[in-house]
Amino acid sequence: MSRFLRHRLFWPVVILALLLLLNLVFTDNFFRIQMKEDHLYGSLIDIVRFGAPLILVSLGMTLVIATSGIDLSVGSVVAITGALACLQISDLGDQNSTGGVLGAIGVALVLSMILGAWNGFLVAAGIQPIIATLILMVAGRGLAQLITDGQIITINSSPYKLIGGGYWLTLPFGIIIVAAVLTLTAFLTRRLALGLLIESVGGNAEASRLAGISSRGVIMMVYTFCALCAGVAGLMISSNVSSADGNSAGLWIELDAILAVVIGGTPLAGGRFSLSGTVLGALIIQTLSTTIYSIGVPPETTLLFKALVVTVVCLIQSPAFREKVFHRRRRPNAPGPVAEEKVKVPA
Repeated sequence: MSRFLRHRLFWPVVILALLLLLNLVFTDNFFRIQMKEDHLYGSLIDIVRFGAPLILVSLGMTLVIATSGIDLSVGSVVAITGALACLQISDLGDQNSTGGVLGAIGVALVLSMILGAWNGFLVAAGIQPIIATLILMVAGRGLAQLITDGQIITINSSPYKLIGGGYWLTLPFGIIIVAAVLTLTAFLTRRLALGLLIESVGGNAEASRLAGISSRGVIMMVYTFCALCAGVAGLMISSNVSSADGNSAGLWIELDAILAVVIGGTPLAGGRFSLSGTVLGALIIQTLSTTIYSIGVPPETTLLFKALVVTVVCLIQSPAFREKVFHRRRRPNAPGPVAEEKVKVPA
């Protein structure tokens, strides 16, 4: 039983369950899932659907953090990708043209990968990850506003709407995208040697290089993948509202992604990672946002309430904190009344 309690996913699962039960108190039929017009609807479906962009960004962030890095630019990449895709679609003569929409999506995702490779290049060149990605975080938000000319680009494209707001096989299409990306990432990192390479670089980049591992190549790859995930998330966010806002799209999503990774049990020091834990962490954050609206927390205190809950979650998950709070430290055994006899060594 104690071994089960020490499992890294135990507390995230407990916290997620408690948040869901709290929503049940304030929302009638919270766990009810029903079929309408051949589509699944319900509060649980909405949590996963609205949390899909965060899950994607968090998956990419997990691999970056596993290499002892960090990517603060994912929010800007979200804004850039959505803005570029919507701009190209708005210039189409027929916005419902599948070929034109696919072309716009392809160009936007290629740009996101280029931006990620740039981050990876700077980090591999020796620049601290927080500084290297902070550059794109600031400049990228400006680039997104340049693409949109400081305006909100509105489109009316059914094929593009499918990405974030459509349904396929009764499920929201965003959930299917997340499941596909998660399955592919898990296969590449857990069934192949890629995961071990990432963890070895995060544990000791110099030692892995001496062992014959191309640490720079691994670093560039994970930053490129992280930006690609952010790009897909940007497409989902912009397609869900059929518009692109270079100023607010993806704002602060990088902080939620980092929190999701940490809640999921991946240490910021790198060296190991947990994809399933990251998904749980992202669902906890999205469920927390839903809970805030359900219980009627005033909008001006929403961020403070969210910060307090996340702090409590991280403390509860910490083994050192639980040991200090819930268990009394054992007192060292007092020395016996008879002192140990000294052994004299003859000269």
